[in-house]
Amino acid sequence: MAAFNKIILMGNLTKDPELRYTGGGSAVCSFRLAVNRAYKTQTGELRDDTCYIDITAWGKTGENCSNYLRKGAPVLVEGFLRFETWVDKATGQNRNRHSVSAEVVRF
Repeated sequence: MAAFNKIILMGNLTKDPELRYTGGGSAVCSFRLAVNRAYKTQTGELRDDTCYIDITAWGKTGENCSNYLRKGAPVLVEGFLRFETWVDKATGQNRNRHSVSAEVVRF
């Protein structure tokens, strides 16, 4: 069976982006996106559900995010979902999370 991994999100940055460089000199920019979803309960009450998503942008896209984006900025991110696993250095426990690797960031 074929696979398809594409995600499109629109939201606001929760803090300023963080730019760093790999040992090979590639730019890596990390930021967190807050995506809101408004819905109505069975009783008719309006509620907001906020989802916080970690985003990683590489290369020139990452550098542009670092230069032009700030906390609260609205952005649209197109990319793919990644599953990351690591061992927590402090506790020695296995950790994991889903994040988005950005291919296009529009602001």
